[in-house]
Amino acid sequence: MSQVRSEWRACRVPGLKEPYDTAHLRVFYPARATGSDAERLTGVIAADAGRAPFPLVVLLPGINVPADSYRWLAVLLARRGFVAVTPELVGELFGGSHGVTPGIDLAACTPGAYGTRATTPLLGAVLAALAEPAPGSPLDGLLDPERVVLGGHSAGGTVALQSAAHVPGLRGVFTYGAHTRVAAALGHPPGTVLPVGARVPVLLMSGEHDGVIAASAERYALTDADADPVARTFHEALTDSGGAHAWVRIAGAGHFALCDPVDATSARGFLEEPEPEGSGARALAGRLVAAFCSAVLLPERPAAPNPDDQAELDALLAPPHPGLLDVRRR
Repeated sequence: MSQVRSEWRACRVPGLKEPYDTAHLRVFYPARATGSDAERLTGVIAADAGRAPFPLVVLLPGINVPADSYRWLAVLLARRGFVAVTPELVGELFGGSHGVTPGIDLAACTPGAYGTRATTPLLGAVLAALAEPAPGSPLDGLLDPERVVLGGHSAGGTVALQSAAHVPGLRGVFTYGAHTRVAAALGHPPGTVLPVGARVPVLLMSGEHDGVIAASAERYALTDADADPVARTFHEALTDSGGAHAWVRIAGAGHFALCDPVDATSARGFLEEPEPEGSGARALAGRLVAAFCSAVLLPERPAAPNPDDQAELDALLAPPHPGLLDVRRR
């Protein structure tokens, strides 16, 4: 019987200080149960090897957003035939505090350094850990490191965009509530939007009512002229792709629409009203992400996407746009 299962791994993150140098990874995969005694005794169910080798989707979290908030999306992606990874790293935040972080390397974002390396050491550590042999793992030898999508929410989305050029095998990037408008304190000229160096399709998603981006205006020295940094990222930071890039604004959605549950004890959810029951924003975001990943990761042949997978994404982005305030493509 086909189902989704998960396993846990851990990896060291180079350059970080103990004890905040260990990331814990939850790895979701398509499985097929046999009903064996071994399954009943261990709880370990083999991967559905008939769908291997599995492409990888790595989802980087927002600040102080626990990895379990993205479990619903990881399960959705695993049902599509991907291996989805939600890393959780507790490390140093701004001002010397500690919390869940995508591992932001501020020095890598400064003039002269930006573009020379990823802006998070977490990403390379996760990919290296998944590439290592894992005897006893149901996924040992079944992962495809040449088909990778990088996703991220909030700060995790920002470092995903900034780091995309440094990910081997990258096929696409998706983000929610993220942009590359750089903080004024890092030394760039006012108004700088950092470029996304990778030449892969990018899906940017944002919410109609993003209280966190609005509350961060002072950090980014935003003015009325550039009040939507996600829009500026779409128009200024991406290389031309012949229509493969998309930016969507989801009606009724706040900054934490990608999270379920939303942890009210952490992060900055208090800056916006909870989304009303039945808004459908989260489900729509999930459909967009799943269709995007299918379009870029499940090729009919190495050089071209499966027309059916691309058609699903195109249908979601074509007018009329139920649930979407705006759709832009370039």
